[in-house]
Amino acid sequence: MACAYNTIFPSFLVLSLLISFSASSLAGGREPFACDPNDATTKGLPFCGVTLPIAERVKDLIGKLSLQEKVKLLINNAAAVPRLGIKGYEWWSEALHGVSNVGPGTKFGGDFPGATSFPQVITTASSFNETLWESIGRVVSDEARAMYNAGMAGLTFWSPNVNVFRDPRWGRGQETPGEDPVLAGKYAASYVRGLQGTDGDRLKVAASCKHFTAYDLENWNGVDRFHFNAKVSKQDIEDTFDVPFRLCVKEGHVASVMCSYNQVNGVPTCADPNILEKTIRGQWRLNGYIVSDCDSVGVYYNSQHYTSTPEEAAAEAIKAGLDLGCGPFLGLHSEEAVKKGLLSEADINKALVNTLTVQMRLGLFDGPAQLYGNLGPKDVCTPAHQELALEAARQGLVLLKNHGPVLPLSHIRHRTVAVIGPNSDVTVTMIGNYAGVACGYTSPLQGIGKYAKTIHQQGCKDVACVDDKLFNAAIDASRRADATILVMGLDQSIEAEGRDRTGLLLPGRQQELVSKIAKSSRGPTILVVMSGGPIDVTFAKNDPQITAILWVGYPGQAGGAAIADVLYGTTNPGGKLPMTWYPQDYITNLPMTNMAMRSSPSKRYPGRTYRFYNGPVSVPIWARNELHTLCTHNNHRTHCVLRPHRRPPTWRKHNSFRQGD
Repeated sequence: MACAYNTIFPSFLVLSLLISFSASSLAGGREPFACDPNDATTKGLPFCGVTLPIAERVKDLIGKLSLQEKVKLLINNAAAVPRLGIKGYEWWSEALHGVSNVGPGTKFGGDFPGATSFPQVITTASSFNETLWESIGRVVSDEARAMYNAGMAGLTFWSPNVNVFRDPRWGRGQETPGEDPVLAGKYAASYVRGLQGTDGDRLKVAASCKHFTAYDLENWNGVDRFHFNAKVSKQDIEDTFDVPFRLCVKEGHVASVMCSYNQVNGVPTCADPNILEKTIRGQWRLNGYIVSDCDSVGVYYNSQHYTSTPEEAAAEAIKAGLDLGCGPFLGLHSEEAVKKGLLSEADINKALVNTLTVQMRLGLFDGPAQLYGNLGPKDVCTPAHQELALEAARQGLVLLKNHGPVLPLSHIRHRTVAVIGPNSDVTVTMIGNYAGVACGYTSPLQGIGKYAKTIHQQGCKDVACVDDKLFNAAIDASRRADATILVMGLDQSIEAEGRDRTGLLLPGRQQELVSKIAKSSRGPTILVVMSGGPIDVTFAKNDPQITAILWVGYPGQAGGAAIADVLYGTTNPGGKLPMTWYPQDYITNLPMTNMAMRSSPSKRYPGRTYRFYNGPVSVPIWARNELHTLCTHNNHRTHCVLRPHRRPPTWRKHNSFRQGD
């Protein structure tokens, strides 16, 4: 079953990668980061001894650093130490669903014009396929190492985002595996294993699970993430918000965790020793480093006014367990904090042990004998990688309605198809946010065009759809076609980092266009919804003239091909929604700032996510996730597992496609 864990993945797509050591020059001629045997000043130093235990090498290196050199290593753009032959290093790279150029550590160009761009995480999570997630991670780290070898990327990637998709308006819900905490944790562990490899002492790349914890608000009604204090019960912390991170650390063995901008119960997460030192490093035994979200320490000093001086802010963070700051703050204020007695040099040493150990595990101090040194341009955007991106999109698409049934479309009866909508011929929109430059794109229009003759009209200038100027041409196209496919939904202008949604309906006049097309179309009308967050499509579900609805998330570089394959029956849509699709009135009088998960009928509080909300939904129950989290509490410890829902007996009746093997 495509929606089950550990689905058997086609063997020709399961990519195995053997660790290779290469003493020859790296692809693109990258010089060693440190410990160059041609450098007489460092030759023979213990921290360069690859046969010594990493802990001994790290201790030796820290002992050779001055305080001034140490504080310059506490930030993402860590400074070089020329006298020890160590080059500068940029820690900030991203790989949410493919190598990304969002962070300054990665760039495209030359032999690396792009990288494989997989579906956005919310789409991939809909497959409920751990094997697929790990396979994607292996491909992404192949391409990351290849780019590193040519000097185009770092090796520390601040991905994945495993925050729980608590509120349907959250602009970054698209980056997450959805609303179920255990599903998010299983995704995290699988993807991280793919990225990092499974050699406990060595790392292919270093992943980072973010943003810890209770982070799921961007900017709502004047409350932004830089000022928000999330008031969360201990129970919700234990069985909801912390679950994905606990699984990421304990099962995925991730090399890093990122703390968030917000406060939790009055304390900034990046300054809370109970969160960082006691929980992540103490209880969960993180083998790695803790990094701040970018300028988080500066945020709690400048915006939240948590401390009186910047030196106090730096000291609070490092003593709480923070090892690395994204942004310059720790580099600017840590030395003065030591001089003022707010922080000890031993505290700084403790942070450096964690970051330098990760760099050692990555092989950065092994001179030219680099891990995976054989990977280069030939290993990026390969046919196998691009086929995996297509397969991931196919597995993530979710069938919400199929009346008649009308799908799959017939090659004989539906030879001419009207393709309409603001997302009907998009490319970059399909890869969502935190993406890089794709190897190439297949838009929905292009994908459908391989199956049928198409008549294309946008219907709306863009997803905002502020007027009906293009409606008549779209209606006319639907009257001339054997079938009409409407590709509607959202993009980053509606939901994004720093931008929460204001409602759950299709934006502007999109719904009006859909209804008018359905009324006038000569053949069946199929609604394809492209979005990260849920949309209230009750109108379409109840309209008998809208015969089918397909949700595609942001399906990645091959999204258009996957959409067409599903519409024409080449592949079977087995995805299940990883988040609840609420009706529009769910958010009425429901502040995003209320963090409570459980419902409270006496307070007219509806509860959040399928675990605690029992009200009406916008889509049929058979399209929703089939697993639920069950948490038990014993001896002050929380243990959560996934349990299957009983599949509704009408599911097969609704889905006319062949069942997955």
